[in-house]
Amino acid sequence: MTRFPAEVYRDRLSRAAELMRSAGVGALLVTPGPDLAYLLGSRAESFERLTCLVVLADAAPFVVVPRIELAALQDSAAEDLGLELRDWVDGQNPHRMVTDAVPPQARVAVADAMPALHLVPIADELGSVPALATPVLRELRMVKDAAEIDALRQAGSAIDRVHARMAELLVVGRTEAVVAQAISAAIVEEGHTEAAFVIVGSGPHGADPHHEVSDRVVETGDVVVIDIGGPVEPGYYSDSTRTYVMGEPTPEVAARVAVLERAQQAAVDAVRPGVTAEAVDAAARDVLAAEGLAEVFLHRTGHGIGLSVHEEPYIVGGNDIPLTEGMAFSIEPGIYFRGDWGARIEDIVVVTADGCESVNTRPHGLTVLAGR
Repeated sequence: MTRFPAEVYRDRLSRAAELMRSAGVGALLVTPGPDLAYLLGSRAESFERLTCLVVLADAAPFVVVPRIELAALQDSAAEDLGLELRDWVDGQNPHRMVTDAVPPQARVAVADAMPALHLVPIADELGSVPALATPVLRELRMVKDAAEIDALRQAGSAIDRVHARMAELLVVGRTEAVVAQAISAAIVEEGHTEAAFVIVGSGPHGADPHHEVSDRVVETGDVVVIDIGGPVEPGYYSDSTRTYVMGEPTPEVAARVAVLERAQQAAVDAVRPGVTAEAVDAAARDVLAAEGLAEVFLHRTGHGIGLSVHEEPYIVGGNDIPLTEGMAFSIEPGIYFRGDWGARIEDIVVVTADGCESVNTRPHGLTVLAGR
């Protein structure tokens, strides 16, 4: 496992404290999950024994950790940052160890991944239910720093290499499950630590945006949606969708996917600092609506990505958050014809000073593979 240099995490903890003070939060409690990975580079897992990073607005952060799990922090930045590790053994009350450090009357916020197993005892010790730390952690994680953007570029290139191999992986006569197994192996071969998800939606299954795989055999003439991704070190995700056809497409399929390609490009072209998330969603949706396809676009245009596959900002109607340089998210409009076929085109983009950079560069249109 790898992580960024310690100074990256030192800066993140410092910015977290600044945002806490601005939000009136006196203590931020972070248990294992993406937020702990972001702040400390830790891959520790959440168990019944409490591990918790305690970030204080006006004092040094520290970690409460079971002595039996100390080794789980060895790969994190905790030691390099000189963080105090307040270890505990069975029979002690770690939740009280956390709350005893909270200044009187301080507002406490918890990461949204904190299990109820720990949230409830902490609330009992405090005598009140903590707030969610979304205003702090969202602001930190939505805007990627240079190291994160580079990791997303590496992830994008790795998943592009998998799509480039689709002619050998997606073959008529194979079941979706067999195709998915081959794709999963390729995802790892091309630089990911694992295949986090593989969607092979052939024929009518492509009309289900979250279909995964089945024993359906891929047939000549099928339109096939391939949505794949996984993490690259130090834990940043790829996520890219392309649509393939097994043999020459019908004129109707070709025409409708061409409209989808225009919609996806319109959303990409709309991205720049100051534009709202909902405006990007509308850019894709308006193109489809003009061609009578509004009703078959069933989901939002995109989602943020980083240490989680889905995170903020969400590119959806009603989200008036203005885009900021460094935000990273998917642009993935789709069209779905129930019982018949579907198509989706997805890139990950990073907002730049005057537009956006796509980390995926594979062709966007309908890709014809060999039929029989």
